[in-house]
Amino acid sequence: MNVTTFVTGPFQENCYLLEDRVAGVAAMIDPGADGRHLCDAVRRAGVRLTAIWITHAHVDHIGGIAPLVDEFRVPIYLHPADLPIYRRGRETASAFGIPFDDPPEPDRTLADGDELTLGGLRFRVLFAPGHAPGHVVFHGEGIAFVGDCLFAGSIGRTDLPLSDGAELQRSLARIAALPEETIVYPGHGPATTIRAELRTNPFLTGIARPVTR
Repeated sequence: MNVTTFVTGPFQENCYLLEDRVAGVAAMIDPGADGRHLCDAVRRAGVRLTAIWITHAHVDHIGGIAPLVDEFRVPIYLHPADLPIYRRGRETASAFGIPFDDPPEPDRTLADGDELTLGGLRFRVLFAPGHAPGHVVFHGEGIAFVGDCLFAGSIGRTDLPLSDGAELQRSLARIAALPEETIVYPGHGPATTIRAELRTNPFLTGIARPVTR
């Protein structure tokens, strides 16, 4: 297994290329921007891209989808509760003054407990709403792609439309229950571990709580 991080777009969002090097296949997780650059990266890696997995549909996590689908004709996986956000991508991008290529409709729906396979790798879908209504986490093989639920030392915003601080608090409890050695790949900022966050993150130690409206 190999995980390559690409920091994309004006929001400095983390996109991940997850590879099973033995099988020669890969999934792209949260291609937020710079789609042509991501296409080049897949070709350089020498792997066959088989899927795009989306943790949630905020504009900084979906802006690079269209070129990847055009180039590789791969399915898009998204939780259906985030479809309203996904479909407003152009409107949101326009409000921020950033370019945006409309992605095609998702091909596959995600649900809590789903198992995703990539070659010999196995990942389970953990439904983790709060930052976004259809937010999910991909957990397996000792790692977790947590989107904008959890960051090193912080958490995702809950003051956005359709966000919910109480739901995020419950989602954080589920994430915190993962094995402590789990490597956490967030949507922004550096990677961390569950162990480190349990010890130092004020939102997991009980010092702070998500904003509720």
